[in-house]
Amino acid sequence: MEGGESMTVTLNGRPEAVQAGERLIDLINRSGVEVPHVCYHPQLGPIQSCDTCMVEVDGRLVRACGTVAADGMTVVTCSSRADAAQREAFDRILGNHMLYCTVCDNNNGNCTVHNTTKLLAVEHQEIPYKPKPYEVDMSNPFYRYDPDQCILCGRCVQACQTLQVNETLSINWEDPHPRVLWDGGAPIGESSCVSCGHCITVCPCNALMERSMLGEAGYMTSLSKPALDGMIDVVKGIEPEMGYGAILQVSEIEAHMRESRIKKTKTVCTYCGVGCSFDVWTKDRHILKVEPLDGEANGVSTCIKGKFGWGHINSEDRLTKPLIREGNVFREASWDEALTLVARKFSEIKAATGPDSLAFISSSKCTNEESYLMQKLARAVIGTNNMDNCSRYCQAPATTGLFRTVGYGGDAGSISDIAQAGLVLIIGSNTAESHPVLATRVKRAHKMHGQKLIVADLRENEMAARADVFFRPRPGTDLIWLSAVTKYILDNGLANQKFIDQWVNGAADFRKSLESFTLEMASERCGLPMETLTKVARMIAEADGVCVLWAMGVTQHIMGSDTSTAISNMLLATGNYMRPGAGAYPLRGHNNVQGASDHGAMPNYFPGYQKVDDPEIRAKFEKAWNVTLPPKPGLDNHMMVDAIHEGKLKAMYLFGEEMSLVDSNANYVSDALSKLDFFVVQEIFFTETCQFADVILPGSPSLEKEGTFTSTERRIQRLYQALEPLGESRPDWIIIQDIANRLGAGWKYEHPSQIYEEIAPLTPLMAGVTYERLEGYKTLQWPVAEDGSDQPLLYTKGFKFPDGKARFYPVPWTEPTDQQNAEYDLHLNNGRLLEHFHEGNMTYRTEGIREKTPCTFVEVSPQLADERGIQTGSWVQLTSRYGKVKAQAVITTRVQGRELYMPMNSTDEAVNRLTSSHTDMATHTPAYKETSVQLRVLGEIGSDPLPRTNSRHGHPTPQTGVEVERKWKRTDYRQPGDHLVQIQTGNA
Repeated sequence: MEGGESMTVTLNGRPEAVQAGERLIDLINRSGVEVPHVCYHPQLGPIQSCDTCMVEVDGRLVRACGTVAADGMTVVTCSSRADAAQREAFDRILGNHMLYCTVCDNNNGNCTVHNTTKLLAVEHQEIPYKPKPYEVDMSNPFYRYDPDQCILCGRCVQACQTLQVNETLSINWEDPHPRVLWDGGAPIGESSCVSCGHCITVCPCNALMERSMLGEAGYMTSLSKPALDGMIDVVKGIEPEMGYGAILQVSEIEAHMRESRIKKTKTVCTYCGVGCSFDVWTKDRHILKVEPLDGEANGVSTCIKGKFGWGHINSEDRLTKPLIREGNVFREASWDEALTLVARKFSEIKAATGPDSLAFISSSKCTNEESYLMQKLARAVIGTNNMDNCSRYCQAPATTGLFRTVGYGGDAGSISDIAQAGLVLIIGSNTAESHPVLATRVKRAHKMHGQKLIVADLRENEMAARADVFFRPRPGTDLIWLSAVTKYILDNGLANQKFIDQWVNGAADFRKSLESFTLEMASERCGLPMETLTKVARMIAEADGVCVLWAMGVTQHIMGSDTSTAISNMLLATGNYMRPGAGAYPLRGHNNVQGASDHGAMPNYFPGYQKVDDPEIRAKFEKAWNVTLPPKPGLDNHMMVDAIHEGKLKAMYLFGEEMSLVDSNANYVSDALSKLDFFVVQEIFFTETCQFADVILPGSPSLEKEGTFTSTERRIQRLYQALEPLGESRPDWIIIQDIANRLGAGWKYEHPSQIYEEIAPLTPLMAGVTYERLEGYKTLQWPVAEDGSDQPLLYTKGFKFPDGKARFYPVPWTEPTDQQNAEYDLHLNNGRLLEHFHEGNMTYRTEGIREKTPCTFVEVSPQLADERGIQTGSWVQLTSRYGKVKAQAVITTRVQGRELYMPMNSTDEAVNRLTSSHTDMATHTPAYKETSVQLRVLGEIGSDPLPRTNSRHGHPTPQTGVEVERKWKRTDYRQPGDHLVQIQTGNA
């Protein structure tokens, strides 16, 4: 039909407007008509394996999930033929599934099989239940698969193959007894399964369940197996006489009883910056499961950390009481004693050496409200701008690059824009391990929808292995090839000149700045074929929308800000802003590193990136806070460490940050922390950094408090309190307020919502943010106007500069630091591991994660391994100009030549004992990725540091989805209702 014309379908005799491309099942569901559907899930699309959604369309039986609505259709869902086909299909399902709901841990009101049995008012089944000849698979530490309860709907396979795109699960439809397979038949625990949880979340019954639910969710499910089996036998014995209706009533009473002891609380993930949200189910303090469904960023998706990495919440070594140092030991103290000491010492140091002799560092893991209070404590109570957060370690250069060119220091759009881009370019980001759920959207678009993917990285990570084009520039040369590609695009008439003329300033000077960046120069300096550079340039220029994703492989160089700027320059040259499916996407590493900076935890900005040295801005905050504020920017994290060594900085208040391990040149940083006159650390565990503290205050993790987080896509979301604080620990915002009030502040916040009521009027970027507008799963993406309207896509009407135009920003190339020589002859790269978050303070406390990745390691190329006589498991010592560590080797083609890679997941052998104090010139972000080392083989050989249960040893089985057509080809399959058509035809 012509665009804009309405379409109408007659549904059960009633006209219904339909949208182009809308599936019948979606139309039926939104119309309020009840039709059974077991395999269909709106986030997975049509699977067509269960056949329960059969309806009549123009007199023909079809699957509603697999049929697209068309103008003029007549649809009947409740005809005798449709009803018979639906019942026949569901009866086949019950032949694969034993109904024992009352003693099932999945009897929680959301079991699709149970609810469909009730919807169809099934009393008896025609096809008897028949068990399958397989054992229950308990080999994964987080979930189990029970083949006898599996209805073979294929939801789990579809999720794994086409949403998560790990491509582990399949069904061999040709097998006499089909079941779900992992890597074609391996035990789950020895397969390529990454324990993301997609399969469990979408399972419509109890075939796949979290092990943390088993024996815990129901009132009778903790009984011994013989007792449970006996009860199931009783139920099956009375079913022929009583029917399922009465039995289901009993199970529903038991399910209703569970509601009084199972609490379901919406929260936001506390790991990376994707911003996954979900319900966490708790029974007392036991975490039953995480259930994603309605999160704007993630839907049903999670990764291993968000789904299962919650062991830290109830860990036995949680800090639950304040600790005060006495000599070389710590003793427990009351809150009154600890807070009094902190206030007294802060006051004494301020009086003796001035407010700028104190410094404050906020946590990127804690809430926006807590970062706001931390910077208010520093500025309004102490009187210093010595305030920072861990964006200094990672994303400050990306923010600077965007401030220079387009005006906002955040993602140009949303994750949905990345998914719809014609081409995604990933630079210096191990996206599938560092931002797993976001990576699924790229993998899905690439596999299912033809999106093109280019990856530039030193290491062949998962996204690189999937890419259409993957290339390895020499370390520290990304700015060169980006500038050369941009020059090629401009020189060859491939740029979007209309966009440049209308929307970008500085084109002439920018073109001139690119003169030296020829493809020949880039090829030589970057070690890349000119053909590759030309191909990349043309793919970018020809794509229908380009999104560039980058992370610490770009930002953690001395030219991190300049390389980020070069990325944005290239996007401007090709017109890849101001439209959906395009733009710049620096991937934020922590759950609230974006929010910590947004809310003023920086030395040079008040909340909303309002400059502290702007008299007008400062006067606004002075009036609101009724104080005089310091006029000059303060020290950032890097400058603080130097100031301690210089004797200028005397005291520090740090919360939620493992500074002694995550800052670069860790030995130098630790030495500085030991020199502080007074050091307050607020934490949930006794971390490595705590050993330098004078007072340790026990804070609360995310499940024990309320507040908001801001994700990588500028998305502000509420989290709700699921558990009471453990022991005497307290939410961090309460602790900060207590300290401020001991210092005479007189703050009176009773709930984090009151803190945001103060933030919004002071911060134009968040002017319309309220807790009411963020209720439940509602979100806002800044900037948020006073009326509550937000901007999921930035720059639709212009750029954040006075004239509304973006700016080309010329950048030169700078030689990397810490280069290789005869003594330090290898380049060491570092980064994240899927299973762990940073050093692992939280994730190592989840037993299943520790089992799969028990320690750190160093990746060594086969070439270097042959040259040095190294094998997987060999112990080696890495020595840099700054320190040394010991680790086991893993031989892998992920790295090449003289490149090494070491993940961050260690507190004992932290990679940052090897990194330098060199920093990005504009932001002081450490140049973590510029590290040269020597390697010494120690002679000892241990077992593989990646145990057999690690997914990296698995062998995925890629396919296009469930491949239900293979089921339809089985000799024992016929479409439900076919015999009815034959009977009617014969009687005609």
